[in-house]
Amino acid sequence: MAQHVHHCVGDNDSKLCVAIIIKLALSGVQMLGGSLSGSLCLIADALHNLGDSGSILLALIARKVGRKAPDSHMTFGYCRADILGGLANSLILLAVGVYLIVEAAEKYFSPADVDGWVVLWIAGVALLVNTATAVLTYLTGARGSININAVFIHSASDSVASLVVIIAAVFMINYQLHIFDVIATLGISIYVLFNGTKLFRRCISILMQGVPKGINIDRVKLKIGELDGIEQVEQLHIWQLDDRHLFCDAIIVCKGEIQETVKEEVREFMGQRYAIRNCTLETRVI
Repeated sequence: MAQHVHHCVGDNDSKLCVAIIIKLALSGVQMLGGSLSGSLCLIADALHNLGDSGSILLALIARKVGRKAPDSHMTFGYCRADILGGLANSLILLAVGVYLIVEAAEKYFSPADVDGWVVLWIAGVALLVNTATAVLTYLTGARGSININAVFIHSASDSVASLVVIIAAVFMINYQLHIFDVIATLGISIYVLFNGTKLFRRCISILMQGVPKGINIDRVKLKIGELDGIEQVEQLHIWQLDDRHLFCDAIIVCKGEIQETVKEEVREFMGQRYAIRNCTLETRVI
């Protein structure tokens, strides 16, 4: 089993490495095409892809660090390297989004003609490449890792950005509406900022040991209080170490001398209802 897991992990890392190479090559082609055609939205897409190359590399490094076993200095292990990677990725998204808005404003006040056909062909290639990269990153574990999920969001947003650039190119070719180059750039930047903000808030919530999404702490207290032998719950804390491991600790006020039974009852309830397997409980008898 261990060998199989290691093999799968290695395969996933290889997919991420392929994604980095593809993104870097695409960024170079887009930068060249953007310079030749005079298209800001194509350069914006290139910068987005270049940022994603760094994000994927960061995700790969964070994943490797996160696999390290717990030691005397990091008794919980290095799982939160994944969250730190996601946080860094969100900051990259926000920086790219702000930069694109500034560039779009400058282009609006200093308009120039754009070669729509160059934009169309390169954006078409970019759409195919970005979609393939999104699939690669999704297959490496986007559903189980906030860091890899961040990379997947980057890649998926790149696909949307490329589609926006294609639409802008069609308007520029057919109607000579070069303002759509600016409009497409603004659309890309707003989308990037939205995803960056969402990811940033999620990472900060975990790092600040906030209550995991989907869990109402007051409702949990109420439900635990309804279990047999329990009078009330004090100082309940629910938090997560990373995107997969949830923890809770609480003081349980018992009605009688059945403390160990109460603890087991609460642990079973938390595991079945909220998938929380790590519970540190203290009891107090009234």
